[in-house]
This record gives sequence, C-alpha cells and structure tokens, in this order.
Amino acid sequence: MGHLITLATSLNQWALDFQGNYERIIESIAIAKQRGATMRVGPELEIPGYGCYDHFLEGDTVLHSWEVLAKILASEDTMGIVCDIGMPVMHKNVIYNCRIIVHNKQILLIRPKMWLANDGNYREMRYFTPWMKHRQWEDHYLPRIIQAVTKQVKVPFGDCVISTVDTCIGVELCEELFTPASPHILMGLDGVEIFTNSSGSHHELRKLYTRVELIKEATLKLGGVYLYANQQGCDGDRLYYDGCAMIAMNGNIIAQGSQFSLNDIEVVTATIDIEDVRAHRTSRSRAFQAASSERYHRIEVPFALSSGKFGGMNEEGSLGLRVALQEAKFHRPEEEIAFGPACWLWDYLRRSRTQGYFVPLSGGVDSCATAVIVYSMCRLVAEAATRANKQVILDARRIVGEPEDSSYIPSDPREFCNRIFHTCYMGTENSSAETRHRAKDLAEAIGSYHLDLNMDSVVTSVRDLFVFVTGARPRFRAHGGTAAENLALQNIQARLRMVLSYIFAQLLPWVRGRQGGLLVLGSANVDESLRGYLTKYDCSSADINPIGGISKTDLKKFIAYAEGAFDMPILRSFLDAIPTAELEPISETYVQADEASLRPTHADMGMTYDELSVFGRLRKVEKCGPYSMFTKLVHEWGGILSPVQIAEKVKHFFFEHARNRHKMTTLTPSYHAESYSPDDNRFDLRPFLYPSRFPWQFKKIDQVAAALPDRSNLGPEKAKTD
Repeated sequence: MGHLITLATSLNQWALDFQGNYERIIESIAIAKQRGATMRVGPELEIPGYGCYDHFLEGDTVLHSWEVLAKILASEDTMGIVCDIGMPVMHKNVIYNCRIIVHNKQILLIRPKMWLANDGNYREMRYFTPWMKHRQWEDHYLPRIIQAVTKQVKVPFGDCVISTVDTCIGVELCEELFTPASPHILMGLDGVEIFTNSSGSHHELRKLYTRVELIKEATLKLGGVYLYANQQGCDGDRLYYDGCAMIAMNGNIIAQGSQFSLNDIEVVTATIDIEDVRAHRTSRSRAFQAASSERYHRIEVPFALSSGKFGGMNEEGSLGLRVALQEAKFHRPEEEIAFGPACWLWDYLRRSRTQGYFVPLSGGVDSCATAVIVYSMCRLVAEAATRANKQVILDARRIVGEPEDSSYIPSDPREFCNRIFHTCYMGTENSSAETRHRAKDLAEAIGSYHLDLNMDSVVTSVRDLFVFVTGARPRFRAHGGTAAENLALQNIQARLRMVLSYIFAQLLPWVRGRQGGLLVLGSANVDESLRGYLTKYDCSSADINPIGGISKTDLKKFIAYAEGAFDMPILRSFLDAIPTAELEPISETYVQADEASLRPTHADMGMTYDELSVFGRLRKVEKCGPYSMFTKLVHEWGGILSPVQIAEKVKHFFFEHARNRHKMTTLTPSYHAESYSPDDNRFDLRPFLYPSRFPWQFKKIDQVAAALPDRSNLGPEKAKTD
C-alpha cells in the first residue's frame, strides 16, 4: 500500500470571534492541501472558540457556529480532504460539544464528546451534556442553512467511526484521552487505525510531559496513528493554550509543533505508512481481544487518504519517512515562564486594542520578573517580525500608533519595548537607594520608558487628613505605634501606588503624544496570594498579572535563566537582594524582610517561600486539610523539625490562609501556571469566611504532636525509614 500524509493543527482562536476563527480555519485547510495532506484535524470547539463559557448556553453561539460551518462547506475548501471541525450542536434540545467530520461539502458524522472535563479550570458540564450512548448513533436533522448547502436532511449523530477506502478513522476529544477507559482502546480493537484528538488543553508548568506520555501510550500497546490538535494562545481569559500539535505512531512521536508561538496558525504534518500500524498489531494477545470486541457503526466514504501508488509520493514525503521517529521536545520550567506568559501578554495586548503596559517597579524580584516577561514578549515580537510574520507586524504597528502606510518593523526588542512598556519607581522615605538603582538599571537594560518619583507628599496628605478628621496620629511600630497603626500606615503607601499606577497608565500615552491607554500589570506571585501576604487593592490589584500563578521559587529560577539567556547581568542583583516590602522605617537595627529564613526575628510572612510551595501543593493537589497536612509533613520533615514545630508551622499557614482568603475574591486575573493556584474565580473554589483558628482540627494536631517522638536529630532520610 502507498504512503499516507496526515496532519494536525494549532490555531489561535478567540472566543466569539466567529469571523477571525473562520478565516484561521480556512487558512489551515488551505495549508494542509498545499502540503498534500488528505486529512485535517483542528482544535476543540474551534468555530466559536473554546473559552465561550456561559455563552455556550446562548442560542446565538450555536446559530453562528452553524453559519460559519455553512460558509466552510459552501466553498471549495473541503473538496478532496477530510476535515475534523469543532463546534457546539443542539441535538433534541440538548447541547453537546461536537466534532463535525466533513468531506467534499458533505457532513459524514457528528461525534459528541462522551467524557467532559469538569474539574480544575474546566466546567464543561455547566454548558454541555456528555453523550452516554456509547457505540450508538441516531439521526440528527440538520438546520436549513446546512441543508441548502449539503442537500442533506439528516446525518449520523453519535459514537461512530469513519471507514475510508484504505483505513478507518476514530474520534477522541481532549479529556477522553485522560480517562482510564479511553475510547481509543475499544476503537483500536475494532480496527480503527487513525485516532484524532481535538483538544483545548491549557498550559501549566511541567504539564506537557503528562500529555505527551498519554499520547505515546495510546498507540504503544494498541498500535495506530494519533493526531493531536490543540488550541494555542489566549482566547479571552486566564488560560494560555499551549498548542504543541503532535502526530504519534505506534508509541513514537513523529511530528511535534511548537508549545509557545505568536503564529495564529501552525500546521504539523507527517508522512507515514499505514502498513506499519498493521504490522504492530500482529501480537496474539491483541488479536484475541480484538476478535471479541464490540463493533462500532462504520460510516463509509468513497475516498482514500493515500494514493496507493509509490510513484505518487514527492521528495518531501519520502524525506518524512527517513526522519519519522524523534524525541518529544520539552522546555524547562524557567523557559516555560519566559515564553508562556509572554505569548499570553501579546495576545491580550493586541486583542484588547490598548497601547501598551505599565508596571510599578519596586526593585524586588516580583516586579522584576513581570518586567522581564514583558521584555521576553518584545523579543518574541522582534523575532516574528524578522521572519516577516505579517500579522505580528500589523498588530505591532497598530499598537505603537504607526499610520496605515507605515513601513515600521519592530525588529529591535529594546526599541519596541520603549514604545509599549512603561515603568515607574514610586519611592517613599522608607525606600532604599539600592531598590531605586535596581529599578532604574533594569529599565535601562530592557529599554522601557521609565519614571522615578517620590510620593511622600501624597502619603503625608492622606495621613494628615486622617489626623485632621479624628485628632489621632498613627505611628509606625518603630516609633512606638501599635500593630494596627503600623499596618495601616504601610497600607496607605501600598494602596496609593495602585492609584498612581492607574493615573499614569491612563495619561502617559497622552504625555508622549499618543492616543489610548495602558494596561496595568500586577506583580503578586502565587505564594503570596496563597498566604495572603499582600495588601488588598495595592499593586497586586491591576488589569492582569502574568506571574500570579507562578511560585517565588520558580520566578527566581526564571530570573537566573534570563540573566544568561537575555544577556542581562543586572538581574543577579535582584536575586542577591533580601525580599522586603520597604513599607516601614529603616533603622540601624531593623530592616523589614519577608521570609522567616532571612531575618527570623523580623519576618513578616512567618514562613519561607519554599515552605509555602509545599503547603500549597499539599492543600490543593494532595487535597489535604490541616490534620492530614500535618501527618504528611511529620513524615517529610520529621528529620529536621520536631512534631510540635511542624504542628506550629501547619497551624500558622492555615490560620493566615483562612483569614486572608477574602483577598482572593478580588485577585487580579492571573496567568494560570501552577497546579496549586488559589485563584478564587474558577480554579480554587472555597469559602472566604473561615473559622480561621480551626479549633477542632488544631486540637487534634496538638494532641498527636505531643504524643509523637522527636526525631529531628536523626536527619531527613533516617527519620523517613524508621
């Protein structure tokens, strides 16, 4: 038998952008046909966009999806190629997440999703219903706009497979790959040789490995070709879909697309021989299981995916066979931070039609990381412009205010950064010269438009207003004030920075002779949000936050990576500096510090960032309450801390997390990157009024801690094995 060319795509779709989504789908089909592909697979719900959420409940969303599909079918684009296209379909008054398989202006099958993603960031069962009639199908009566194009009145709707002249194709949708009894198992035993998976899978640090292993495993024991297509980009909310379209065969990755890219369309092709699948399936145990498997209804189509002739292959196709097998490519976490949030920021900037970003630089690691991510975005834009990416160049010209006939090319990242990125150091009498210099030097290194100011007069005015109204003058703790006075005076500074940030974001383009406004970026990391170590409505309050889902530990690794990768020696000074909010007066005997490990007697957080990461993973990922977290940590930390010490740390964490949980309800929308994110909007649903002293739970912890032996002198490994 001849060779077969297959294809998968990554598309940067946008929720409810039906026109733009249509154009990207059409272009991907055209690219597929140019490369000689006979099958094209797109991402999940690609016509309306995956992130429509409650808009899926609106009749308009389904109607416009049918209109787009009718336009696709009416053109010549689907002639001579099998296309797998995603959209919502209402069948018997029930809304399903579906794949529409089309060929030569005809709908072959509507395949509804059977296992819905309904945890973490996903709430598919809020809008869709799973198809529960496995290996069954019904007639679906098409809307009149489709009947007018295809001349079909009804088409099969359900769990079926497509039988071509030369092979058999089965559909699997996103979450179905992640389930224990994935559909590809039974389909493969019934003779399906090509599996398509259309996905809307978001980026999370260190997550890609799991996805790749599942795709490889799907065809390792079973044999077959697996076509994985995924959404890529920000389609309207906190998630960045990280593309990485793949083609696997018999347990090997034979083609892989980029995980992070500014391209709106990416097409991945591979040349395979279907006979390799059949040879892989000759094991006796597989044959016995296949012989007794239940059958799927086959929809026959008089079309061959392969030419059936060796002479029909071009040189490019033959080359594909020689280099077929390859190792999957993975980025290190620090590289993922450099590219993922940067691509997300670019999509947000161009689609919001604003003129740039504004960040208050404090001289600390967090705002530094935010600024460097924006600079990474500028580097990606410059690289794409150098490769003559027309869409990136057009977007960049519009953002910087160039006229329509401009020939401007954003080829220099520092020059482009100066035009779209604005930074400001907002100092007070409590600020140090070191943080001021670090902020200035960083701005020079990345090229941002930088301002430096003292805001003491504004802070004093607010404090004096309070004194005038109440007759009482609050003092810092260093000057004899109470804890309440000390905290209130810190919060005045923090919140005024937020107010000033928005004033500058609105007016700086005007100051520079331009129109429009800037988006304010937040700089609170995931650990500080988890602990509540931030002031409500301070600089953690912004329009969006690229680092809000990233741990302090990973941010430091990213800064260390960027120091070399971006050739920015200034970043070393940020890593060496002691984290401090600089909201209290500095004296010879006192400097405010964040982490307990740095200044044990004067630490605001009461724990280290590394400890916070551990607490966060146990709370969210491992589903631990206070008591179960304590019992796990006695095992993990028992060689260095006594049970009583561990108990105090666990209780302190839960107390602070609970009493500050209300801050998460107003948290700035953040790039989702971490599995233990405390994002209250959708990912981490919990109360925000807690019994924060947890009397029952803490009492049990104290009782057990008092009864356990102290093994802290044994060392961590010895304590675990005893």
